[in-house]
Amino acid sequence: MEDPKPRKPSGDPEQTPDPLGGAFSSRTVWIAILIALGTLLVFHHLQSPGTVEEIAYSEMKSRIADGEVESVEVSEWNVIATPTEEARDSYRDEIDDEGFDKWSTVRLRDDQAFVELLHAQGIVIEASDERGCGEGGMLWLWILPIVLLFLFWSFLIRRMNTMNNPGAGGNSQVMSFGKSRAKVYAEEGSGMTFDDVAGVDEAKEELREIIAFLREPSRFTRLGGKVPKGVLLVGPPGTGKTLLAKAVAGEAEVPFFNLSGSDFVEMFVGVGAARVRDLFQQAQENAPCIIFVDELDAIGKSRGGGGMQTNEEREQTLNALLVEMDGFDARSGVIIIGATNRPEVLDPALLRSGRFDRQVVVDRPDKRGRREILDVHSRAIVLGDDVDLEIVAAQTPGFVGADLANIVNEAALLAAREGKDAVELEDFQASIERVIAGLEKKSRRLSEKESKIVAYHESGHAIVAGALDGADPVHKISIVSRGIGALGYTLQVPLEDRYLVTRTELQDRICSLLGGRAAEQIIFGDISSGAANDLQRVTDIARRMVAEYGMSDTVGNLSYGDGTPKYLEGSGLSTRNYSERTAEMIDREVQTIVDGLYERTLKLLHDNIDLLHEMAQTLRETEVLEGDQLDALMDRVIPRFKDTPDGSDAPPEDGASEDTEEASEDESDDLEDESDDLREA
Repeated sequence: MEDPKPRKPSGDPEQTPDPLGGAFSSRTVWIAILIALGTLLVFHHLQSPGTVEEIAYSEMKSRIADGEVESVEVSEWNVIATPTEEARDSYRDEIDDEGFDKWSTVRLRDDQAFVELLHAQGIVIEASDERGCGEGGMLWLWILPIVLLFLFWSFLIRRMNTMNNPGAGGNSQVMSFGKSRAKVYAEEGSGMTFDDVAGVDEAKEELREIIAFLREPSRFTRLGGKVPKGVLLVGPPGTGKTLLAKAVAGEAEVPFFNLSGSDFVEMFVGVGAARVRDLFQQAQENAPCIIFVDELDAIGKSRGGGGMQTNEEREQTLNALLVEMDGFDARSGVIIIGATNRPEVLDPALLRSGRFDRQVVVDRPDKRGRREILDVHSRAIVLGDDVDLEIVAAQTPGFVGADLANIVNEAALLAAREGKDAVELEDFQASIERVIAGLEKKSRRLSEKESKIVAYHESGHAIVAGALDGADPVHKISIVSRGIGALGYTLQVPLEDRYLVTRTELQDRICSLLGGRAAEQIIFGDISSGAANDLQRVTDIARRMVAEYGMSDTVGNLSYGDGTPKYLEGSGLSTRNYSERTAEMIDREVQTIVDGLYERTLKLLHDNIDLLHEMAQTLRETEVLEGDQLDALMDRVIPRFKDTPDGSDAPPEDGASEDTEEASEDESDDLEDESDDLREA
């Protein structure tokens, strides 16, 4: 059974008159070119002077003197002589069977004797406009370049339309700059449904209601309500906004116009606005329907003002979009869905009620959502018996749908590369590490000194994280180089998804990040550049604690962030709305917090110095610590102290204060001796 043909909107190239009057469609252009060339050849044949024999100038003068020339045509560049009948017959056999009609030679302007010779022989002299163009003459000189230019122009325009309208073939419109480039899906949709989308249940319900508006508008308007005009999908990159739009196209059973914001933008001012008007005209003629604009921020950025740079084309396009969204009748059944990961840059007029009435946040999935996404993407994957997607979902907190799809694909490729019959759990774990830390670089070999530094650095991270309740559990430690500049890494996996974080947890997180730098200082008495990324994250957390979260007694319950969600990379403190004095106070408080927590980290590692040595040595031998071997070492971590509500260190537990202090002094002496030995080595 054949699939039904998609409905074509009125602006489709196959149904719209040619912009040049219909005379220059692809087939007509080539027919016109062939007719022109045929006419040109016939005209040239009728006007051709015949076969011309090129002879020397002296030979021409000799034949004129012998009375073999009847008349002469003199042009600016040459002399063409018409022979007498007797001369033509006598020379015919010397040329070929077809003979010749005239003789031709160059003209010497200063040869007065040549003119006198012509007069003496009584030869008629005629003036000619021909400039030595040979057999084609002036006709070819003018007509041929025009024909070639026309052919090139036709080819170029055809190529442009093929790129702008792929799939339109020979019926594409010529110079259709002002026409919409939207791809239209008819009632059969895009082949994708809501069953293919997981982890965004709230967004799916919201869009199901939009589809119901289009299918049964009377059900919602019987009490006087109006169908919403627009829905804006916002969220981080990779969360499935475009995937949701494809599912809507498959579920809607109404025409679906799909295009991106950049499709409106053109180098010619006014073209984007024309495309917007054409798009909505098509939508009205095919209502009820849905318009989906991906990456809306390409045309919806706030308009410039107050000395800011402006872009006339973008502003005209945005103005046209604003007018069309608030200008068509709500009963027409046209709903526009937009998607962006930068809602903070959109023009306020675009976000007001009456245009985008609803904003649907497509956020990062939780653990249950990640499990559902993994189920969807692993449908076509052959899974091994040991694969538990619940474990994979637990090990991927913060991952979006695109990341999870990449993990499943990488696991399948890894298993196929190793010749396995099914994808195993270890393949999933290897793909997670590849996404988090980058590709393993087996060719990069560290020196003995660097290997020792990296081993102690990563062991310091792990021990501090294991000693603090607020830090995430350690899942794996490795000193194998990965990615760009990563000489080792400590993988921490949270036990559950968190939406709130306390001051104690942030402090513990800072301590675990500083554990690598503290271990280097304790063992080697020096520090390396390996903690650069750790320090960046430490600074960011501490600054947010002070300037955004109000977790500083000095600054108080004040927030100096702009409060705008940033779905792309970048600090939340992009807008400075405080004085220089406040900035200095924030910097001092950040420094105080980090310094205090660093001292706390040093104490904790001093208490676990024996375990630090043993873990680093084991890590150097095996390069990777995980599973039971890692658990056995982490169980020996000594939690030196717990935090009190005021953030200070609690006193030692009963019965252990004096002994612990004495033991710490002895351990400090031993530590100094060990550090001296290591530095000498």
